[in-house]
Amino acid sequence: TAWRVLELGGSELDAVERGCGQCEMDQCDGSVGYGGSPDESGETTLDAMIMDGNTMEVGAVADLRRVKNAIGVARKVIEYTKHTLLVGESASLFAVRMGFPYEDLTTQKSLSLYSEWLNQSCQPNYWKNVMPDSSKSCGPYKRPEEVTYKEEQMSSRRSIHNHDTIGMVVIGVSGTVASGTSTNGAIHKIPGRVGDSPIAGAGSYADSTAGGAAATGDGDIMMRFLPSYQAVEYMRMGTDPTVACQKVISRIQKYAPKFFGAIICANTTGSYGAACNKIPGFTQFHFMVSSPLLSQPTEQVVDCI
Repeated sequence: TAWRVLELGGSELDAVERGCGQCEMDQCDGSVGYGGSPDESGETTLDAMIMDGNTMEVGAVADLRRVKNAIGVARKVIEYTKHTLLVGESASLFAVRMGFPYEDLTTQKSLSLYSEWLNQSCQPNYWKNVMPDSSKSCGPYKRPEEVTYKEEQMSSRRSIHNHDTIGMVVIGVSGTVASGTSTNGAIHKIPGRVGDSPIAGAGSYADSTAGGAAATGDGDIMMRFLPSYQAVEYMRMGTDPTVACQKVISRIQKYAPKFFGAIICANTTGSYGAACNKIPGFTQFHFMVSSPLLSQPTEQVVDCI
């Protein structure tokens, strides 16, 4: 869809918006758009961002409720505000002002995911050091009177089968770069949680003087390292896109060897690459490429490191 927008003369931002928007409608992987990844209270909320690599403008929404087209709302943040990121109920009110309809983001699928989770004593969840014991109970949780903090190795609770973000980098014919992401976030997240996807430099980053990158995986860990920004900076220094992606993954590995995550990178000449962290069950990363050199969109695969 994004490639077709470019072929018809649309801008790089149009391509990102329409491409990610297509994924929202198709509920890609169950983890983009409505009807997937219910939070702890059973509600699906959306995060998205879009970035213009010419002007460095970013539009983003997080914890967006009852509005399906998150990437479209993010684009309106660039076009009609001087802000970068709008969140929660207020982001939804902004969306309605911009002409987006209120719609229920819950589906039979998200309801059954939620009830299944409740029946399994709310496992897995994202709480720690609370009472009652979050590994056995649904709560409500509270802070204990006296707490002995357990040292926790930074590792992923994200199942590789339940979470993926649509991340997109578009390089125009003149070398203009745009990027974007859209997701419904981590399944069973604590309400109000925002991951890496709508954060500039974490979920994606675009700079028309260097290139663009987009990340997917365990946003709670990945956002701490601004992987997309870092990858673009490596490419600015002349690093090959594949190597730039690998260096970013290696950097996170030092602190969180078991994290689930991957990143795609493309520079202004149209060279591209990707890298992922190798963990049990996730040894390869698949991504799609469209380019003038390819007759149709083509799936590419990299081995994780």
